[in-house]
Amino acid sequence: MIAEDKYLFKSERLGFRNWLESDIEIMSKINSDEKVMEFFPGIVSKDQTIEFIDKMQGQFKEKGFCYFAVEKLENNNFIGFIGLSEKSFKAEFTPCIDIGWRLNSKEWNKGYATEGAKRCLQYANEVLKLEKIVSIAPKINLKSELVMKKIGMEKVLEFEHPLLINDERLRECVLYQIMINKN
Repeated sequence: MIAEDKYLFKSERLGFRNWLESDIEIMSKINSDEKVMEFFPGIVSKDQTIEFIDKMQGQFKEKGFCYFAVEKLENNNFIGFIGLSEKSFKAEFTPCIDIGWRLNSKEWNKGYATEGAKRCLQYANEVLKLEKIVSIAPKINLKSELVMKKIGMEKVLEFEHPLLINDERLRECVLYQIMINKN
């Protein structure tokens, strides 16, 4: 199989694909990096990473999207995820489709999150025919909020995240959204 056949779609520098068992070790390292997990309640264990990847594989099979595994096209190195996931926690705006990203900290400040998120929005519009995409982050996560703005999203509201209600540092969140398929 030719390397590019494994990608569902590509951006200029990134390839997007479903998850493989071989992603577990690297994603587990990314999930245990305190810098990467700064705006989460804690680091994620290897078992939790396996559960996450299983969930993403199932969601892809059922819906045609997930937080996609992402590789750099120049060397096929797996660097984390960028993609779409259904959110169903109890809130006034759920259920909804969220766009999110989590990349190896060595790959930060290279424009990958913005480039990849823009490409995922294009995929959501052209292939999935979705109408609205949201993105959620704790108010203190200014880097993610900047990516949301760069990809054309607009801030809709601030809210107390029900899954973070006991975390004073993270519970105040922002919700951004973009309407992508107005036909």
